[in-house]
This record gives sequence, C-alpha cells and structure tokens, in this order.
Amino acid sequence: MTRRRVLLWCGAGLLAAGLAVLGYVAWQYVGTNVVAERAQARNIERLEEQWRRLPTSQEGAAGPSETPVDLGDALAIVRVPRFGDDYVMPVVEGVDDDALSSGLGHFEDSAAPGGTGNFALAGHRVTHGEPLRHIDALQPGDVVTVETARATYTYEIDTDPDDLEVDDDDAWVIAPEPVNPDDAGTGPADARRLLTLVTCAELFHTDERTVVFGHLVDTAEK
Repeated sequence: MTRRRVLLWCGAGLLAAGLAVLGYVAWQYVGTNVVAERAQARNIERLEEQWRRLPTSQEGAAGPSETPVDLGDALAIVRVPRFGDDYVMPVVEGVDDDALSSGLGHFEDSAAPGGTGNFALAGHRVTHGEPLRHIDALQPGDVVTVETARATYTYEIDTDPDDLEVDDDDAWVIAPEPVNPDDAGTGPADARRLLTLVTCAELFHTDERTVVFGHLVDTAEK
C-alpha cells in the first residue's frame, strides 16, 4: 500500500470518527430533547385524563388523597411562571435515567406534594427536555405551583440559585429537615413544608449541583 493510500484511509477514518462524534452530540443536545418533550407531553395528557375520570367528591367531602405511585409514573404537574407562561412539566416518581427523561424526578423518600417535610425534585439542566435549564433565573419570591388530583400547591422560592452549590452526593439537601453542615451556608426557610429543586450546576457535565429551596404558602383544594 502506497503512502498516499495510507493517508487517504487515515483521512477517511478520521472523517468517519468526526461524523460519529457530531452525530452523538446532535443526539444528546437535540434528539434527546425531542424525545423527552414528547414523553413529557404524554405524561401530562395521561395524568389529566386520569384526574378527569376520578369520581367527583360530594360537597363538603374530602377529595382524593395524595397516594403514592409506582416508580416511573407521573404524580403531579409543575408550573413555574418565571420560566414562561408555556412552562408545564410532569413530575415522575423516581430519579433514575428513565424518570429524568420524562419530566422532573421526585426523590422517592421525600415528601408528597404539599406534604409535611421536603418535597424534593431533580431535573436535567440540558438534554432530555431541559426542565431546569433556566434555574438560574429563579429569584426569591418567585412561585412554583404543583397540581395534583387533590389540590394545587403553591410554593414560594426562598433562596437564590447562586447561593448554594453542593457535591452530587450531598444528601442533606433532600432530607426531611435539611440542615447545612456549614453553619454559615445557605439553608431552607424555617418551614414544615418545603420544596427543593436540584440540577447540574453547569450547563455541561459536572459533579456539582445547584440547589434551590422554597416553602409552601398556599393550598387550593379541588
């Protein structure tokens, strides 16, 4: 094989490798968003249909309870006005890859929506629908509404996204009563019903997490 042919094959190999890398990047940052957005829309549609089929409570009777759901199933719908009027995201039980590809993931052992304790959610910053891409736009005083079959819960954001960044294994942020081990560090408001949002600290891969705390300010029963 001549030197020219060797160079030609090497060039073709490098070109193929480059195209493969470009294809992978395109899939991660475009393809996964398309697939995830469809899954999120289906989850919202199915959830709203389930709610429509629930028997209507008699006047004065208690509404349906916030019962646990199976891993991977949707349990609530989140709206964040700061993210835009069209921002609607399902909450899916669990924080594995499948759950986080279908909406915001609910940490299994954390509180139910509106419940006593810490209602903790995780979501991707980029790829897979990017539910928390604009978390850095949140400000103290912003609201997050969480709709379930029973009620709509309104949480108020207490902390700035720039105030708290933790390692991905810092589990204290999703504890029922989070306490920052750094006495001078950011922690949640002194409230019994909390909301915690967790996502990547940077747009690209990182082992650090941005954390935002809020607390329940209103419950509107259905």
